[in-house]
This record gives sequence, structure tokens and C-alpha cells, in this order.
Amino acid sequence: MASGPPPSAAKLYRPNRFVSLPAELNPDTYDTSLEKRRAEAERLAIRSRLKRQYQLQLNNPSPPAVIENPALIRWAYAKSQNVYPTFRPTPRTSVLGAVYGLGPLIFWIFVLKTARDRKEKGIQEGKYKQPFSVFL
Repeated sequence: MASGPPPSAAKLYRPNRFVSLPAELNPDTYDTSLEKRRAEAERLAIRSRLKRQYQLQLNNPSPPAVIENPALIRWAYAKSQNVYPTFRPTPRTSVLGAVYGLGPLIFWIFVLKTARDRKEKGIQEGKYKQPFSVFL
């Protein structure tokens, strides 16, 4: 007499005694409650309906001017309108903005001013020729 089909690889799998089983594969951590499975099935049905609707719009021989993709709209909103989670104005970012924004400007003003003052002092002491001026 022939016995039933051989057991699947999943049933034959036993974790290695030298390596711990990841939490994702540990059967004790599965939540197989009926309401969770029902919620997952409902989300999958919604996702498949949206995907089918998008595919029908995309492959329509006479398509509308704009095909609306809800996921793309959400992504565009998150990138353009909802910027607060990625940047928060704090004292640190304010100081860094001032340092990087005003720092180079103040540095070059100081450098050019000291160079001008040094040259003016040299002209007054007679080390340089005084530049030609029409109004003097």
C-alpha cells in the first residue's frame, strides 16, 4: 500500500540548534487571530481593486488626459506639503543656517575691508602712487 504524499519542506524544517530562530519565523509570535486575517484579506481586496482600476485606466485605448493614481497623489503630497517631519526648526538648525548663510558673507566683507584699509594706509604713507582722480 502506498502512503500519502511526502511531507512538504516547510513541515520538515527544523531550526538549527546552533542558531536561534528569527522572530518572523517563530510560530509563537504569529498573530493568527480571525479578525487580523479578515483585515489583511480586506486590505488585499482593496489593493487589488485599486490596481485593477489603474490598469484599466492605463490600458484604455482612448485614455483621459490625466490618469489619477492615489498612491502617486499621496506621495506628491508627502513630498511637497508635509515637510515638517523631515525638517524641524530648532535652535541648532537656526544657528547652523546663520553660520552657513551669513558666515561666508561676513568673512568676505572682513577680508575685502581689511585689504582696502591696508591699501589706503599704504597710499597715505606714500608707498603706493595715489590713483588718478579727476575731481582732485
